[in-house]
Amino acid sequence: MATVGGQISHVPMTHDEKRVIFASSLGTVFEWYDFYLAGSLAIFISKSFFSGVNPTAAFIFTLLSFAAGFAVRPFGAIVFGRLGDMVGRKYTFLVTIVIMGLSTFLVGFLPGYASLGIASPVIFIAMRMLQGLALGGEYGGAATYVAEHAPPGRRGFYTAWIQTTATLGLFLSLLVILGVRTAMGEDAFGAWGWRIPFIASIILLGVSVWIRLQLHESPVFERIKAEGKTSKAPLTEAFGQWKNLKIVILALIGLTAGQAVVWYTGQFYTLFFLTQTLKVDGATANILIAIALLIGTPFFLFFGSLSDRIGRKPIIMAGLLIAACTYFPLFKALTHYTNPALEAATAKAPIVVIANPDECSFQFNPVGTAKFTSSCDIAKSALSKAGLNYENVAAPAGSLAEIKVGDTVINTYDGKAADAKDQGKAFDKTLATTLKTAGYPPKADPSQINWPMSVVILTIMMIYVTMVYGPIAAMLVEMFPTRIRYTSMSLPYHIGNGWFGGFLPATAFAIVAAKGNIYSGLWYPIVVALITLVIGLLFVRETKDSDIYAQD
Repeated sequence: MATVGGQISHVPMTHDEKRVIFASSLGTVFEWYDFYLAGSLAIFISKSFFSGVNPTAAFIFTLLSFAAGFAVRPFGAIVFGRLGDMVGRKYTFLVTIVIMGLSTFLVGFLPGYASLGIASPVIFIAMRMLQGLALGGEYGGAATYVAEHAPPGRRGFYTAWIQTTATLGLFLSLLVILGVRTAMGEDAFGAWGWRIPFIASIILLGVSVWIRLQLHESPVFERIKAEGKTSKAPLTEAFGQWKNLKIVILALIGLTAGQAVVWYTGQFYTLFFLTQTLKVDGATANILIAIALLIGTPFFLFFGSLSDRIGRKPIIMAGLLIAACTYFPLFKALTHYTNPALEAATAKAPIVVIANPDECSFQFNPVGTAKFTSSCDIAKSALSKAGLNYENVAAPAGSLAEIKVGDTVINTYDGKAADAKDQGKAFDKTLATTLKTAGYPPKADPSQINWPMSVVILTIMMIYVTMVYGPIAAMLVEMFPTRIRYTSMSLPYHIGNGWFGGFLPATAFAIVAAKGNIYSGLWYPIVVALITLVIGLLFVRETKDSDIYAQD
């Protein structure tokens, strides 16, 4: 890149610059592949590592263990961001990829709850936290590295390649899972085959390390290092000085929080909704998501390139607004086209839980120490595990809860009664028979799935993802000076995606279990997206014409 009259000229990228950007992006794909396996295989992980707790709590705990990796990402951003701004971008790549690859590989050999007891989930969560730390240092470095190689006026397009890596990593993980699942069969895959994608990651680790060793340091960083202008205390500069800290805060609440919930709704909550609520079999759900990812991924580059012309902010804000306004109809349409029998049964024979509200607990018990034995808890637990929509009606104190399916009333029981076990078996049998008679399907009928319309709906939500995510790397890079860029942009990105996004599946699932409405979990991403929209419109400035080579 040349400087003419104090301005950076728009010279094309060299072959070497394209090569190192490709290498950086490809290595990041492998990191995301490792990270997403736990989310894609949540059901099997729940059965293996959390089998000692009740099924509802086990699944929520599994989602939270998935989110645990996201929870520590901001700390990884701080640790590796500081190193990246002080030592260099290249070296952090090597460290993060090794940590990520080894922790993923070890999960494949981790014994289950039946063998290790409580140590099994503890070790699993520890591995997830190591993955989160590694990923927390990865993204900021990759985005900064690519942006500092890209020619001015093309940063949106080139950093959009980094944005595709998260989706491509998810796509790769789904393909590997689907391939192993198809080759082995459901029984063998459920018993032990789900571990193979974790173990196979050692191959990706070797390839990734080799790729990272070929990289050269960012020329912009090399320049400021040669001039002695690197930051001696990037954390203090980034977060201890108000002029920088206020930009970090705006980047979080005016950009990344909303981007995160749209991203995870479109790519992860849809998968949980298909498998857990709509009872679509895992292989079919993975194929549907994979097709939508394949169709939608080029739009990352489209919106990244478009942001070079019209700006980053208009595209991101439009994505937030459209997503918030259309999630409810889109998810209802997804129910209609993937499990029409469930939709018909819900309309024909609505379910009502009639119970004393004082006896209804918020059924969140990650360590499995509590027992939900009230008749209300028993009723709601049975329905939420089945992914069924129901309404709540208050009953007088002292009465046992009832489940009304259409015109049929099912009596529950007191879980503390001496014959509770026998009553439970009779209750489960009666409920299953009643639901079947009312037309509630135990699983989605593959022959009734409207594939074209299901793919269209999932692709629309995927395009929302590309709108908010495609331009955001360039925008974050452009908001901060070179000397503290890695540190400054990494923290708001990973708080937004790690906390607001990473906790979305567990939060939404718990809301649905408490409220009874299968769509109520959508209020979480909608509210966060709208708050971000308002803050972003009012306080976040456009950045596409910023000079990222400025030193202060």
